[in-house]
Amino acid sequence: MPENHTYRYLKPDDIRRLASYEFAPKALAEGYLAGRHMSRQRGSSIEFHDYRAYTPGDDPALIDWRVFGRTDRYYLRTYEQETNLECHLFLDSSGSMGFGEPATKLEYASFFCAALCYLVIRNTDRVSLTLFDDGVRSFHPPGSTHRHLQQLMHALENNRPGKETRLSEALHRSLPLIRRRGTLIVVSDFLDDPAAIFESLSPYLHRGFKVHLFHVLDPGELELNRHGMQTFVDLETGQRIVAHSDVIRRGYRDAMQASVSRLQSLAARRSVDYALARTDLHYFTLFDHLT
Repeated sequence: MPENHTYRYLKPDDIRRLASYEFAPKALAEGYLAGRHMSRQRGSSIEFHDYRAYTPGDDPALIDWRVFGRTDRYYLRTYEQETNLECHLFLDSSGSMGFGEPATKLEYASFFCAALCYLVIRNTDRVSLTLFDDGVRSFHPPGSTHRHLQQLMHALENNRPGKETRLSEALHRSLPLIRRRGTLIVVSDFLDDPAAIFESLSPYLHRGFKVHLFHVLDPGELELNRHGMQTFVDLETGQRIVAHSDVIRRGYRDAMQASVSRLQSLAARRSVDYALARTDLHYFTLFDHLT
């Protein structure tokens, strides 16, 4: 664990506060992240079961070097033991996530994702990270080591807002990359067609994933508190619109509420957990939705 390191999104003070958090609540047991059951997977128990090929993110300490000497390939010894289970994080890194003051939506979401990565790995479970905008920008396969956590923190620190939001496309392209079911957590402002998003989530739900959606919005997006004539800029397309905020405020608020309500309705219909993540509230409050 990185207590002796300082990361932008995982500071020593945050780690100390996270000591009282456990990302293994009973409610997630059915989501395959925190529950424990007997299964023949990798581990260090007494009863040897079989070999399996090494994949990126696995602990190199589990490689059987005698087998490597004979085959020139990396294999892990697997045992009868409690299963290490998986959490898969999808972080929206589109242009619209660059909106917000004093912290952008992407910065707020990155703090939350960094804390989740830390808690999952501290629990010796495995976590993957997918950064996306109009497609998959980068995919970091599941891992549970200290080195893997460092790689995820560096990925978050070097991440920047990019192109348009295409969450549905990112979910579709990532499906073959995620081999084991687990808990799927999407952190996004969801500026994509809700119907397309849930269509892309369907294969994950069919495979038994527990899905959590965190809808990240800045208070200024929800309330449109600016006054007078303003120039509004689409951060993903560059399109500019000049309008008087007092004239459009009511219609804007109604449209925003309708968008939020539709996501909530679709999520409830598919037994998907939905939470509105306002950037003016500390990201620690989001953990309440995972218990």
